[in-house]
Amino acid sequence: MNIGEAAAKSGLSRKMIRYYENYGLLPQAQRSDNGYRHYQASDLRRLRFIHRARELGFSLDEVSRLLALWDDQARASAEVKQLAKTHIVELEQRITELQQLKASLEQLTHCCHGDERPECPILDALAGNDNAVQP
Repeated sequence: MNIGEAAAKSGLSRKMIRYYENYGLLPQAQRSDNGYRHYQASDLRRLRFIHRARELGFSLDEVSRLLALWDDQARASAEVKQLAKTHIVELEQRITELQQLKASLEQLTHCCHGDERPECPILDALAGNDNAVQP
């Protein structure tokens, strides 16, 4: 299949497929005489794997490790589980950080009158003037 078909079937854009190929997550595609990329069913399975792993928030390096484990039929599932558990901890940390950011932004929006006045605690805080924020 060509890159357009691979993109449609994998849920990835052509650009992302080329990026993953350049990054080394996907083997270099075979090329026809006119230079077009051609993908096999095994490439499509790999692309779907990459896509799902990225949807779950794994970094490119983590996806690379997961792919290596997937390719290794002699792997221990314990290594896969540990990688996933480590990722869960990282996700929990990001969730905490995002909740803190949300709370800060909620406080700022609460302090902003949102009317015709030019004073805006949101802009003041972004400019580094935290004294302007008063609940």
